Amino acid sequence: MTDASTVLIDGPWEHRFVTANGARFHVAEAGAPTAPLVVLLHGFPQLWWAWRHQLPALAAAGYRVAAMDLRGAGASDKPPHGYDVPTLTRDVAGVIRSLGADRAVVVGHGVGGTVAWSMPALQPAVTRAVATLGAPHPLRWHSPGAGRRIALSPAARRLAFAQLPYFPERQMTRGDLSTRVLREWGSPGWLSPDVAQTYRSAARVPFAAHSAMETLRWLVRSTPRVDGQRYLAALRSSEVAVPVLQVHGRLDRCVPLSLARAAGPGRPYRFEVVERAGHFVAEEAPERVNDLLVGWLGGLPPVAAARTRRRAAQ
Repeated sequence: MTDASTVLIDGPWEHRFVTANGARFHVAEAGAPTAPLVVLLHGFPQLWWAWRHQLPALAAAGYRVAAMDLRGAGASDKPPHGYDVPTLTRDVAGVIRSLGADRAVVVGHGVGGTVAWSMPALQPAVTRAVATLGAPHPLRWHSPGAGRRIALSPAARRLAFAQLPYFPERQMTRGDLSTRVLREWGSPGWLSPDVAQTYRSAARVPFAAHSAMETLRWLVRSTPRVDGQRYLAALRSSEVAVPVLQVHGRLDRCVPLSLARAAGPGRPYRFEVVERAGHFVAEEAPERVNDLLVGWLGGLPPVAAARTRRRAAQ
């Protein structure tokens, strides 16, 4: 059986565990402790390692960077509940504070991008700015006229499959579902054998596959429920009042480019298309993504006399 320690891959970063929102979270961290904090959130079927190219680049540009394993992924705790987006935003807010920062720029890909988009509405006190990759604003999925295009998108097929009990988890732990998703949604030929093996192993960490599926299930099943309607209402009633960078691969085969542009952009809002890249744009075109992030981060309003608290003793 694969142990969670196998995802603590060595590199120009430090692995840490922090407590937040009643659970323990793993982060891979790089950069000076007093530098402005940037938190990176992975998508499905990934883990913190999806940001291996961005960690050293952003640290070299003068930022403190923390790539986080979301609840249920990688080496973070995998409790039996809490895989809804509002709880995930509370996790992120707690990690930001546990890392000793008052506010952070939150960068998310895929499902992590949905969490990032939700931070200004649900956790405004800790959100300095938001960048998303391969992730439309959550309200985009509920905008008028989007239904048909969503129903025909590759994402819809996988979301429908995730609603089945047990079988999706089995396909991740005993089959090659994670590899198929990475190959189907990315640009042709991007997935190398070593990258595929890393994600295949991460999916076999006990309870990781089930946790990932629970988030995908919540995104669909919550829509008619009170909790889902409350979440959407919070997004509709709260303008994204922080700077936003949205990046999308032109060859994204999960979320077509026509669905990508945000329904409710922030102030200011910047939209960038990366050519010859698919859904996993941070891994498929790392140099271009690094340039975009570094340039955008450098243009953000300066952090007021960084009130960085002393790191909590671990």
